[in-house]
Amino acid sequence: MDLTESIGTVIRTTGSWYRILTLEGRVIDCTLRGKIRLKGLKSTNPIAIGDRVTYQWEKKDESGQIISILPRKNYILRKAVKLSSQFHILCANIDQALLIATLEDPFTPLGFIDRFLVSCEAFHIPVVILLNKADKLNTDKLKDKAADYLSIYRNIGYKIELTSGFTAVSAEKIRNLLQGKTSFLGGHSGVGKSTLINLVDPDLQLKTGEISNFSGKGKHTTTFAEMFPLSFGGFVIDAPGFKEMELFDFQRNEISHYFPEMRDRISYCKFNDCTHTEEPGCAIKEAVESGEIAESRYHTYLGMLTENLLNNKI
Repeated sequence: MDLTESIGTVIRTTGSWYRILTLEGRVIDCTLRGKIRLKGLKSTNPIAIGDRVTYQWEKKDESGQIISILPRKNYILRKAVKLSSQFHILCANIDQALLIATLEDPFTPLGFIDRFLVSCEAFHIPVVILLNKADKLNTDKLKDKAADYLSIYRNIGYKIELTSGFTAVSAEKIRNLLQGKTSFLGGHSGVGKSTLINLVDPDLQLKTGEISNFSGKGKHTTTFAEMFPLSFGGFVIDAPGFKEMELFDFQRNEISHYFPEMRDRISYCKFNDCTHTEEPGCAIKEAVESGEIAESRYHTYLGMLTENLLNNKI
C-alpha cells in the first residue's frame, strides 16, 4: 500500500468522516485512527473544524486516516448537549469570530451575546458583532433597542455594526471584515448567517444547490459545521445555530476577568478575592450603580457565577 503522510486542515466533519484541505489545495476524505479516541479527552468531538492534523492517505483512492492533531492556538467551545461533564469544540485556530445577532425573528438576548464574548475573551479571540436584519427595524421600540445594543458594546470596546443580508453596503462591510482571515460565524438559527455568506461570495451560493458526494446533502447546509474558502481570500466557518451558549470549564474567580469593563476595575476592589456580589468596597458594584457598567452585563456575570457554583458544587 502506497501511503503518503501529510499535514492538512479539517474543513468539514460528518459523523466518522473528516474532510481535509491539503497544503497543495486538494481535498481528502479521512477517517480517524482509533487510538486518538483513547486519550481521555472531555470533548465530544476530538477533532474540530479548523484543526491542523497529520494524516496518511493512499493515492489510489484519495482517502486516508488522521494520525494526530497539531497543537491548537485557540478554540471556541460550549457545553455538550445532554453531557454536562463534557464540552463540544465549535472550531479551532481562528483569527476572529463574527457573532450574528437579530432583534426579532429570532430575538438574540443580551445574555447570549455576553456569554459568546466571554468564551472568546478566554482565548483572546477578537469578536465583531453584526446586528443583522437592520432593514426590519421599522418601529421606534426596535430602533431604541438597537441603539441600546450598539451603546452597550461600543462603550466597552467591541466592534458592533448594523447589517442587512440583502444590501450591497452590508456585503462590502462584511467582505472587508473577512478578507484574509479565518473567521467563525456564530449565532442562533435564522439570524441570517447563510444569507450573509452567500451575499459576500456568490461562488459559495452556487454550491448550495449541489449534491455533495461526501454527505449526499447540499454542500452548503448547516447540519454540520463547515469551513469554506472565500474567493477574495480567507476562510469562513459556518456552524449550525444554537439556542444557548452555556459555558464550561471556567474557574469561578476567573469569570470577571473575561468582562473587559470589570477587568479594568478589579484592582480597585477592597478585597483581592472579591466576587463582586456582597463584599463592601467593591469597585465593580460601584461602577454598576453609577452606570459605568451596564446592568445587563452585570446580571450575566451573576448568572454565570450561579451556574459555576451549581456545576462545580463549590
